[in-house]
Amino acid sequence: MVSSRTIAKNESEDSSLRLAVLIDADNAQAAVIEGLLAEIARFGEATVKRIYGDFTATSSASWKKVLQKYAIKPVQQFAYTTGKNATDSALIIDAMDLLYTRKFDGFCLITSDSDFTGLAMRLREEGLTVYGFGEKKTPDAFRNACHKFVFTEILRSTPVAEVTESTTKAKTRKKTTQTKTAAKPVEQKPEFPEAFVLSALEQSVDDNGWTSLGVFGSYLTKLQPDFDSRLYGYKKLSDLVKAKKDLFDVEERQTAGSNRKVLYLRAKN
Repeated sequence: MVSSRTIAKNESEDSSLRLAVLIDADNAQAAVIEGLLAEIARFGEATVKRIYGDFTATSSASWKKVLQKYAIKPVQQFAYTTGKNATDSALIIDAMDLLYTRKFDGFCLITSDSDFTGLAMRLREEGLTVYGFGEKKTPDAFRNACHKFVFTEILRSTPVAEVTESTTKAKTRKKTTQTKTAAKPVEQKPEFPEAFVLSALEQSVDDNGWTSLGVFGSYLTKLQPDFDSRLYGYKKLSDLVKAKKDLFDVEERQTAGSNRKVLYLRAKN
């Protein structure tokens, strides 16, 4: 059985989990694939990568362009009838087949569809770690059925504008940017859940009121699987903790028998 230590490993710890990555092409965007696989690499090795959908449909055209580049095996699933999702069934059947091989430590389910809630719960019952990846519209049921849920919006790479010497082109680009901004307002960061974070900290501290960053992160994930410091503008949990000086006291402690330092924190007095 996978331990909670593995689920919420320290940010600097290298994981060797064998993961099966299953993508629902009907409910996932090809634009996030690079960031998605990089994120999965933080948790373990993607030993199986499969994507399910009808690749004869125009809606799957964006996926066909990246499958070979990232060595993802497509599983063609024709729609047998209108209004029924055969893709879901194919993915679930494959997931159960892979489960019973007993070769995997966990599964990565890439979808925004709540229909996979039962699958996530079943995999957890077998002692496997379940990572979910989906858009912010993903229902709470599926998010909470996973050990860890990551919003794919934060995995999109930010395009860098090219710099040219032409003043005319620069002005044109500026006007275009202003037009796009007016048409699509920049999404605001969600309000920081201070009460929730402090509650998780209270549950994770020792008798002296201190806890390690790894233990604190584990409690955050157990209480709210979709908690992610990147939603609030911080690349890592350690960055968030260090920045919130009004909430936390922090100190780095030397690990016995090594040169490694571990970040500890407590609630601000």
